[in-house]
Amino acid sequence: MRPSSALTAALTATAAVALTATGAAAAPAGASARPGVCQEQSLSVSASSGGQRNAARIAVTNRGGSTCVVDRIPTVTFRGLDGSAEAVPPATSGPYVLSPGEHGYAALRTAAPGATEGHVVRSLSVSADPSHHGVTFGAATVGMGRGIQVWEPVTTLWQTSRAAADRALADATR
Repeated sequence: MRPSSALTAALTATAAVALTATGAAAAPAGASARPGVCQEQSLSVSASSGGQRNAARIAVTNRGGSTCVVDRIPTVTFRGLDGSAEAVPPATSGPYVLSPGEHGYAALRTAAPGATEGHVVRSLSVSADPSHHGVTFGAATVGMGRGIQVWEPVTTLWQTSRAAADRALADATR
């Protein structure tokens, strides 16, 4: 005997309400749940000298207990200036997955080495995801003690190693 369509609809509605009430979500068969955005307090963000003029290295570490995602483009802003560093190569937002304890690395160029244009600022801020506030670093922390010269700044996407981030920046800014 087949249940009536009214009974089927009622059972489906009841199941949907039960799932919603418990916070569960039904996933299609064979699909795995995607990790959520990393909570800012579960991340460690750092910045250091990039080893050359107007360059810095940035890193993010997932200190939480579960896999999560940040935006694949680090958000880097400069004190007192509008806008942020552009991604090289040009890219759109997307997920970068970090397992517990895993790191992501990016390289930043604030101005071309011989640039005379631009502004000099005392700090920059780095956020692993645009929904986060980020962490602010002074010029001395990133090896630019006399100030951070900013003219057409660029940043790489998150990479799996410092060396990969350095190569990506060098390849993109030739």
